[in-house]
Amino acid sequence: MTQRILASIGAALLLAGAATAQAQTPWYPSKWGPNDQLGAANYLTPAVALEAAKLVKTGKTYSLGITVNTTTPAFPPRTCSIYIVQPGQQGASEGLGPTKTTYNDDILNCWTGIGTQLDGLGHIGVGERFYNGNKWQEFGNISGLKKLSADKVPPFVTRGVLLDMAAYLGVDVVKEGTAFNKAEIDGAAAKQGVTIRQGDVVIFHTGWLSLIEKDPKRFGSVEPGLGREGARHLVSKGVVAIGADTWGLEAIPFEKDAGIFEVHQILLPMSGTYILENINTAELAKDKAYEFLFVLGQSKYEGSVQSMINPVAIR
Repeated sequence: MTQRILASIGAALLLAGAATAQAQTPWYPSKWGPNDQLGAANYLTPAVALEAAKLVKTGKTYSLGITVNTTTPAFPPRTCSIYIVQPGQQGASEGLGPTKTTYNDDILNCWTGIGTQLDGLGHIGVGERFYNGNKWQEFGNISGLKKLSADKVPPFVTRGVLLDMAAYLGVDVVKEGTAFNKAEIDGAAAKQGVTIRQGDVVIFHTGWLSLIEKDPKRFGSVEPGLGREGARHLVSKGVVAIGADTWGLEAIPFEKDAGIFEVHQILLPMSGTYILENINTAELAKDKAYEFLFVLGQSKYEGSVQSMINPVAIR
C-alpha cells in the first residue's frame, strides 16, 4: 500500500461517525427475501438475455480482462505467482511410456482479488453484517464461505453499457479523486444517447488502466471513480453490476465525509450489486461501443469471496 492510499484511509477513519449512521439505516433483509444469496443477479432473466442478444450486429468480440503477472499492481498484500512443474516425470528427455509422453502443469499461488475481478457478496461488510444481514461468524471462516460464495453467482448474459467518462470530461485520463455522481452519470449517458435499464451491467471508462505499466505506483494508490450518490443512483435503476477500468471502482481519495470504501458498502452488502474491477475498456471506448452484449462466466471455486474473470463484450 502506498503512502497516499494509507493517508486517504487514515483520514477516512476519522469519519467513523458517518459510517456508523449509515450502518444504522435499515438495509436488510433484502427485497428478494431474507434467504436470498444472489442480490442483483436476480434481475438476470431469460428475457433480459434475449433482449441483450439483439445488440449483436457485427459479431465483433472484446476481451475485457487484463493479463496478470507477478508485477500486476494490486491492493496489498495481494500478489500472484506461477510455477511450472512436470509431476511424475523423470525429465523431459525420458518422458512416460514407450512414446516418451511429457507434460507440464502449472500451480498458481494467487490472491483471487487481482487483475480483472468480480467482487462477490461475501467480500465487503458493515461491521459483522454482510449482504442480507448475514453475520460473518455464522457463514465465514478461513476454510471458505458457507453463504454468499462467488461460485453461486449465475452467468451474466445481459446488456452492457459503457460510460466513457474520459470523453465526457474531455481528457485522456480522468484525474484521481474525481467522483461520478448522478449529474455526471446522467450527463455522460445523455451525451452518448444511451439509457441505463434494469438488468444492465454499467462500466466506466476513465483511461486509468493506461497507467498500470507506465506508472504502477500512481495506478495502484489512487483513482477516479464512482461516488456515493452515483452508487445509490445506479442501484435505484436496478443494475446487476458496476465496473470500471480502475482497481477499486470508487473515487480515491475518498469523497469528503465518506467512510472507508463506503461505495463498496452501498453496493455489495446493502444492495447486492456486484463490482467488477480492472475492466479493459480501451477498445470499447475507441470504437464508441456504448452498448453491447455482456457475457461473464466466473470460475466456480466453492467458498470463494472473489474471482479472476475475463468478461466478453459482443457487438
